[in-house]
Amino acid sequence: SGGSSSPAPSHHPGAEPPPHRRGEKGQRGDATLRSCRAVAMSVSHSSRLNKLVREQYMRLPQGGLVQVTYVWIDGSGEGVRCKSRTLDKEPKSIEDVPEWNFDGSSTAQAEGSNSDMFLVPVCMFRDPFCLDPNKLVLCEVLKYNRKPAETNLRHTCKKVMDLVKDSHPWFGMEQEYTLLGVNGHPYGWPDNGFPGPQGPYYCGVGADKVYGRDIVESHYKACLYAGVKICGTNAEVMPSQVGPCEGIEMGDHLWMARFILHRVCEDFGVVATLDPKPMTGNWNGAGCHTNYSTEEMRKEGGLKHIEAAIEKLSKRHDYHICVYDPRGGRDNSRRLTGHHETSNIFEFSAGVANRGASIRIPRQVGQDGFGYFEDRRPAANCDPYAVTEAIMRTTVLNETGVETKEYAEH
Repeated sequence: SGGSSSPAPSHHPGAEPPPHRRGEKGQRGDATLRSCRAVAMSVSHSSRLNKLVREQYMRLPQGGLVQVTYVWIDGSGEGVRCKSRTLDKEPKSIEDVPEWNFDGSSTAQAEGSNSDMFLVPVCMFRDPFCLDPNKLVLCEVLKYNRKPAETNLRHTCKKVMDLVKDSHPWFGMEQEYTLLGVNGHPYGWPDNGFPGPQGPYYCGVGADKVYGRDIVESHYKACLYAGVKICGTNAEVMPSQVGPCEGIEMGDHLWMARFILHRVCEDFGVVATLDPKPMTGNWNGAGCHTNYSTEEMRKEGGLKHIEAAIEKLSKRHDYHICVYDPRGGRDNSRRLTGHHETSNIFEFSAGVANRGASIRIPRQVGQDGFGYFEDRRPAANCDPYAVTEAIMRTTVLNETGVETKEYAEH
């Protein structure tokens, strides 16, 4: 955009004729112009900066030094924060990355009078934004007394995963998300109204069916570059599937995939929301369906172990609902209504190829007699550490009721 000018006076030869004289073609042009303006208003100002200027700085040599971006979960339990520091050489393992600290009073994790929090590196990835040899590092957050912060759910998850490691649990989590403009309106939707009803958008192709494919594909490539175990994506409410991952790795990789998603969206000037029901009405919500198996489920005859696990889950439905979103089930109550390919939040159900059930056994698994099952209850904004820990507590450690057991360090 290059500034503005006043409209030409009506008597000027170059003046735009009034609408009643311009005819249908002129009116179509008006509609196109309004659409372009709406799109421009829905993206952030920073996304419209000249990226070529940025590139000339990004290509500058680093003189053997390395940028390391520390990433952590903030006090909301949903948001991620980051900051960067310089290391003298490229870290080859997570042990080469030093601990750091930050002001927890600015992230809703501490009071100002005692605000220093520790960042403890736990998992390292290549940096798809600054490129090699720079790194992204996921961190646990510890309080001043070295105890885990309230939203550090990785700490207990790691304990549980160490206890059950001989069962070799595999997870694949389908992270659904919705793209919004910075105005909070779904990206690509008309300003005053709704698009056509659901149907043509699932795995859709075409400008009138898919909005923001550039973002989805950029995120996919960035995850692959970083080393995130992402196994696919498709247009729906924009899901990406992370996994299969074993044990604690599931939470680590999904959180980093979320960070990369938000950074990619920042570059494009839009917002990715993980709200389980961003739009009320006859629209699907957004979940984080969790595919799960143990080694014995994946072997011949594993279906009986799948059925046994589902039976255990059926007796602990309330506990799982409480940990499957950050607000103890309140977020999921807007999504799990029994409609739009969801189960009812108050009832447990299971079935083969049934996307309206709490637990779905894929048809192929039912035919083969072994494999995995899908827990369709977790919300899009769930903490994957909480979800995977809960599943292991119920299906492998045989916990019952709504209380959890404390386990010593393994």
